[in-house]
Amino acid sequence: MPAPLLEMRQIVKSFGSLRANDRIDFEVRAGETHALLGENGAGKTTLMNILYGLYQPDSGEIYWKGEKITLHSPRDAIRHRIGMIHQHLMLVPNLTVLENVLVGLRSPKAPLLPVRETLSRLEDFAVQYGLSVDPARKVKELPLGLQQRVEILKALFRGADLLILDEPTAVLSPLEVEELFAVLKNLVSKGVSIIFISHKLDEVLRISDRITVLRQGKRIGTLEAGHATREILTEMMVGRSIALDRSFPKGAAAQPILELKNVSLIRPKVGRILKNISLTLHRGEILGVAGIDGNGQEELADVVCGLIPYSEGQMLIEGCPVLNPTPQKMKAAGLGYVPADRQRVGLVRNFSVAHNLVLKSLDDPPFNAYGFVQEKVVRLNAQQMIAEFDIRATDPLQPVEQLSGGNQQKVILGRELKLATRLLVAVHPTRGLDVGATESVRRFLYSQKERGVGILLISADLDELLAMSDRIAVMFRGEILGIVPGERAFLPAISRMMLGEHLEAVVQ
Repeated sequence: MPAPLLEMRQIVKSFGSLRANDRIDFEVRAGETHALLGENGAGKTTLMNILYGLYQPDSGEIYWKGEKITLHSPRDAIRHRIGMIHQHLMLVPNLTVLENVLVGLRSPKAPLLPVRETLSRLEDFAVQYGLSVDPARKVKELPLGLQQRVEILKALFRGADLLILDEPTAVLSPLEVEELFAVLKNLVSKGVSIIFISHKLDEVLRISDRITVLRQGKRIGTLEAGHATREILTEMMVGRSIALDRSFPKGAAAQPILELKNVSLIRPKVGRILKNISLTLHRGEILGVAGIDGNGQEELADVVCGLIPYSEGQMLIEGCPVLNPTPQKMKAAGLGYVPADRQRVGLVRNFSVAHNLVLKSLDDPPFNAYGFVQEKVVRLNAQQMIAEFDIRATDPLQPVEQLSGGNQQKVILGRELKLATRLLVAVHPTRGLDVGATESVRRFLYSQKERGVGILLISADLDELLAMSDRIAVMFRGEILGIVPGERAFLPAISRMMLGEHLEAVVQ
């Protein structure tokens, strides 16, 4: 058997007392797709950051095409023909596709850029690898699937023999996922190797040749994809079995708790972001909202939470109009809000776990008395909530930025579920979370439904919406094209509406 394209031997990396990688062995063969699985905090990102030159290992060796190498920076990785496509794309939105490819390239005609030569080569690459995209289009005008193509083109243009893809399908529609997989299969057929990082087990089993699982910084094992199942991979990842296909019981509608009547959001120079939105959310109901990212779902959440004033229409809580809603008014009305971006919007990263758990209540009793924060009460509350929500923190005063993504999300859920006495808005609540954390989050959401809370669940994960929702509203370009029961039989209709197709006989 020929030598592997890449070997990482006995890699160790620690951050203080935390050993993120503990003597990990990992290899990739030429022309294979090798998936890397593990819970949040298992060490996947650290290992890949070492491979891309962003971190230096404490010990261990890296061999590339049989030769021992040292990677001091991403420039070294690129020089060795290793490319990385990050989950959050590293593109300049206001530049064209061609200009983004040119960024960082050394020009043989400096200070002039080799525009014609680059354009010609770029067109050849697009044809060769099935990555068609208009080089004159600005990146900000492209859907996410095409933006990802630009990142892959950039890496291939720099001569990548190995591509690291970190959660590449996290924000893609089902159609865009299919297009990406076709591209990846074409790349592998032409000899490119791929490291595929994902929490979506069905995708991993479908696209991979081999799968390596990490848990708590250690390599648990590597197996051929043909010998793996979702159940085997889950047990390797979390050390226990999980009911992966659990579908939560659906309930009949009770009294309305939230009503939107012809609500529109108009922004200067942009136009209508939301167009005559009408929907009703009932007590004890989960109303899912489906749609490709960027079609108004997050603006809908911001309007309901009082973060953005709507321009036209009416919003009612239990039949009472809410005039000029603000976050304070909506909090007083019993609303909790789980935002899409947990680190930028949901948390103050350098605050402790304890203080993030009461972030919206620091001015309220019992956490505040006579203008002073009651630190003992804050810590006692944190101890109770850490136990209740199984937050894996070493101490209530540990900075929240030191927690894994799943535990950060539990901090937000713990805080917001306490506030959500009537209504909860949850936006992509399990995005980027592993199967164990996803199961926990969904259980917490369903417990709120059982308490009679109405939940507006916005997610790009159709499997999640179908498992959790009583009904699903589908958005396209700021409109609701239809509302259907949350049953798998309606998946084809949901997928077609997500792409803008108006369907007859859609159930409201």
